[in-house]
Amino acid sequence: MQRSISSTKNVYRNLIHYKKPPTAAVVTPQQPPYEVYINHRGIDTKKNVAGLLYSHLMRLRLRPFLDSKNMKPGDKLFDRIDTAISGCKVAVAVFSPRYCQSYFCLHELARIMEAKKKVIPVFYDMKPSELRIKDHWRCPKHEIDRFQSALEEAKYTVGLTFDSSNGDWPGFLMSATEAIMQNLMEVEEEDQ
Repeated sequence: MQRSISSTKNVYRNLIHYKKPPTAAVVTPQQPPYEVYINHRGIDTKKNVAGLLYSHLMRLRLRPFLDSKNMKPGDKLFDRIDTAISGCKVAVAVFSPRYCQSYFCLHELARIMEAKKKVIPVFYDMKPSELRIKDHWRCPKHEIDRFQSALEEAKYTVGLTFDSSNGDWPGFLMSATEAIMQNLMEVEEEDQ
């Protein structure tokens, strides 16, 4: 028994003082920017519309960004999101009943609009006329104005609607994919 305790202590001591041997610097290529940024209210859409759309786009070998799939513990929230937004070609804004209650959703939408990205609105269980800021989170007036301006722009952008109570999920994914692909092609043509 004494020997077992002694060897356990040695293993523990070695783990504590373990130093990784020096290795040659490994250069990893920078990840290409995301093609599609999915802006959504997680509590309403992460496990249905946004999650399904992300998975569908991944199967098509596109590079979508969805916070819950592309961020890891330790990432700086605003830095990572702002980088994904600035690098994307197209954004999908999934508006849901609780979307406008989220400071983060509205911040992302404002960044997308300020970056002049192509936006495809998806009105999930709501109408464009219902897009209103419901809480001011003690934000400065200029922030509320930014959010309101972004919502107004989205409200008057042709988008997709989806009613989950009688919706056709495969049909929605097909329509959304077609809209995304069409917008990606337009952006690429503009870039040339």
